[in-house]
Amino acid sequence: MAVVMDKEAIKAVIPHRDPFLLIDEIVELEPGHHVVAQKHLKEDEYWFKGHFPGMPVQPGVLTLEMLAQAGAVCVLSMPENQGKVAMFAGADKVRWRRPVLPGETLTLEVTVNKFRGPVGFGTAVASVDGKKAVTAEISFAVSEPAGK
Repeated sequence: MAVVMDKEAIKAVIPHRDPFLLIDEIVELEPGHHVVAQKHLKEDEYWFKGHFPGMPVQPGVLTLEMLAQAGAVCVLSMPENQGKVAMFAGADKVRWRRPVLPGETLTLEVTVNKFRGPVGFGTAVASVDGKKAVTAEISFAVSEPAGK
């Protein structure tokens, strides 16, 4: 897959920064509708040494956050949302389907299904080599940054 946005381009859209910028690249983007991002899980990611020592496994909640960040890129890439922030508002029907391990690449796919005012709703799937690892319905609210 060709890279549409690298980390620097992602940082121009969402406010997340290291150590909490959790997506590496965007490989597909239809602003406001669909996004596919990737996270290459290196063995030295800071969370692996504590989750779990001797048996490192990707924390499910961080995978959910990765999906939310991918969705934020999708929504904030819309011309009318540039310069705004997307706040994670909820997750429903979350299912962790397989463990994700160091060295694997997570493919993070979010489809925005509808907007109700500033609130959006989407379907999110994280997978490794085509096998679903996490599925969820996510929601988010788009707003002006604090202080504006």
